Amino acid sequence: MSDAVYDEVIRTESERVEMMVAIYESADCARDHDFRTETNTHQPLQQTGSDCVKIINSRAAVVCLVLLCVLLLTAVIVLCVHIHTNNTNCTEETKQLLTSDTNFTEDRNLLLTNTTNFTDERNLLLNNTTNFTDKRDQLLTTNSSLILLNKQLNQEKNELWKCFDGMDGWLYYNFSFYNISSERKSWTESRRYCTEKGADLIIINNREEQNFVDKMAGSAGVWIGLTDIDEDGLWKWVDGSTLTAGLWKSGEPNGKKSENCTVSYPSGWYDYPCNKAFQWICEKKILK
Repeated sequence: MSDAVYDEVIRTESERVEMMVAIYESADCARDHDFRTETNTHQPLQQTGSDCVKIINSRAAVVCLVLLCVLLLTAVIVLCVHIHTNNTNCTEETKQLLTSDTNFTEDRNLLLTNTTNFTDERNLLLNNTTNFTDKRDQLLTTNSSLILLNKQLNQEKNELWKCFDGMDGWLYYNFSFYNISSERKSWTESRRYCTEKGADLIIINNREEQNFVDKMAGSAGVWIGLTDIDEDGLWKWVDGSTLTAGLWKSGEPNGKKSENCTVSYPSGWYDYPCNKAFQWICEKKILK
């Protein structure tokens, strides 16, 4: 924009100079011609024209010099305006660039900070994962060792109990020792005999254990540790637990208050008077 203004000013001033030179030349030439004609009518025309040309040239030179100075001053002003405008624009652009650079630097620093934090968190997570993996592996190793050790102990314990199987009439089955009597006594005396041996009358927990009892007793009936002597109709085992599902013979128990103790036969359980004499089975539990 400043260059266009500058060109327009130069062109205008040049035209103005040319017009003024032409005007001054015409006017001066006319006045000088009239003056010389009036004062010296006898001077030759050729000399008068030569003097007129000299005067016009000198005056035109002065006018051109003045106009050139004006033109130069105008050009200087336009140039200063142009420089000032460019300098202002450059200053604004510089400020914008500095602001952008500052913002970019802040964004870069923030990104570097976030990257550093992310790296620290990642490293911490990796360390925690590594520690967790190590602890998990240790626990798995320890657990496997404990399982193996427990299995070995159970095997050794079973083997140990099996070594005592059959000694002094006691038979081993599922972490318990059993002994069947060769004589007959009442339910109360039978239980006393078992407790003196560190045992008690047998508690039958399931059909498998009942099958084991049937093999020991054969066809004989044996006292087991089940009675409702404390409360009629409420059958309990000798350890105080209540009977939930019995293996009674069909129609049993049917003795009411007169039959408060239980005899086991291969065909099922029967309630009998506790003073009757039967064989019995003692059970001595061992810790698992």
